[in-house]
Amino acid sequence: MKKTLKMTAGVLALSTVLAACGQSAQVSENAGNTKTETSADTVAASSETSYKVATVRWADWGEDYHTGFPDAAASEAGITVNWDTILNSDWGDKKAVLLAGGDLPDAFMGSICFSESDILTNTGSFIALDDYIDEYMPNFKGIIESDPTMKALATSADGHIYGLPSKKPCRPTVANQMFINKQWLDNLGLEVPTTYEEFENALVAFKEQDANGNGDPNDEIPFGQGYADSVMFFSLPFGTTLGADGTYMMAIQNGEPVYLPVTEGYKEGVQWMHECFEKGLIDPELFTEDSSMRDAKLMNETPIIGAAPGWTADSTFGANAGEYVALPALTGPSGESYISSDPEHWNYSRYEFVVTSSCENPGPLLSWVDKFYTEDASIQNFYGSFGVGIEKNDADGTYTVLEPQDGNSADTFAWIESLRDFGPKYVAEGFNDKVKYAAENGDASKLALDKELGKYAKEAFPNVSYTTDQLNTLSTLFTDLDAYVASNQATWVTEGGIDEQWDDYIKMLETMGYNEFIKIQQDAYNTYNSNK
Repeated sequence: MKKTLKMTAGVLALSTVLAACGQSAQVSENAGNTKTETSADTVAASSETSYKVATVRWADWGEDYHTGFPDAAASEAGITVNWDTILNSDWGDKKAVLLAGGDLPDAFMGSICFSESDILTNTGSFIALDDYIDEYMPNFKGIIESDPTMKALATSADGHIYGLPSKKPCRPTVANQMFINKQWLDNLGLEVPTTYEEFENALVAFKEQDANGNGDPNDEIPFGQGYADSVMFFSLPFGTTLGADGTYMMAIQNGEPVYLPVTEGYKEGVQWMHECFEKGLIDPELFTEDSSMRDAKLMNETPIIGAAPGWTADSTFGANAGEYVALPALTGPSGESYISSDPEHWNYSRYEFVVTSSCENPGPLLSWVDKFYTEDASIQNFYGSFGVGIEKNDADGTYTVLEPQDGNSADTFAWIESLRDFGPKYVAEGFNDKVKYAAENGDASKLALDKELGKYAKEAFPNVSYTTDQLNTLSTLFTDLDAYVASNQATWVTEGGIDEQWDDYIKMLETMGYNEFIKIQQDAYNTYNSNK
């Protein structure tokens, strides 16, 4: 799920560890099935151990996100969790103070709290969880023994587990994608393009004719800026399969890590994009407009954008969404079809729960978190507790995502009622097939698109872990490399020259440290695979 809540993008039912009695863990699928009405005072009085857990939220949506499953699971585990909810807008300054020696809570919930660099450069502030898993986390232990990806994501580059990973429910294989105005195609008697050449021809028609039918043949912008990398998505038919968040612009091609801006596919794609720019098919303000200008064009009262990339049509074009359809995976010049696919970054995540050095008794706390690692828990922690955000049919094991009860969009309602993208979760392969939706839902529409396009997914660069030294080096190298790539990219699309300048461009990247950069990526990739 995106940070704009487009995604925008699980909850794991319960394994009760009766720590106070020293009994072994047992799985319970019932805790948290409804929102708890237990008062904080009552819980505190009955709990033997109290913990402070901080989490960061995108907006002030209240406290209901934890009053369902999380608090009910804590009560069942015999602990009290005192939540510290921090707004993302305040987190930067607060994080710096805490890591500089402030009063740390016992734990942090959510991968938004700390980057890997934060964790590995402040290991004195966090404890390794390796020694606790066998005793306190039977659910999680079983998962990392059976799922190599979860094991690799749990293991940091130094071989220790500092944070607990997540695999979310109801997440797509396809990331952002291209959309095209179907109403314009219909107006001009055109079919939805299936090849890159047909796509260009459609853009030409959008430019030369009154595609939106408002009597002005010059107000249409065939291709405009959307909510994803405009160049990489326009060039997709040439193999520029940028990952979910564009991390280091890496991909896997022929089984090896590659930096996309040095590949032949990138070169050919940018050259094609320049040719289209010369024909007036691309917004001339593509590289200069700010987000408000972009949004005004995408959501103009009369649609003026013919095609653009984004998460879903509604999140990209707003009230105009009904005119747009997902563009198929266009066949490129090689005969291959590509989509932007990065399931590991979209569906999995690292460091969803970390325990700090301030925690004096991590065991019961981790027993509570282990309850998150079941499918019942995961779906509740993604949509809201049973009876509020989700309903389970015990007879056949299926789930129904309920319609929002407060007038909000389904996405916003899920963020209000659950941890949503954040916190430990895990669902097995095929889980999404057991989930249906009671009403219109952005997740449902995205998953429907995923069924059409997922077959074109190629292997993506995984969510690797870097050592502290690697992170420090990358922070300098990539900043310089990325700035140089972006500058040349804009020039080549608008003015041309990529063929003539390509060799000098590669040499300059090498002078700037490209060889060291790609070696770090290869080493991290090898370490990731060895941790499986």
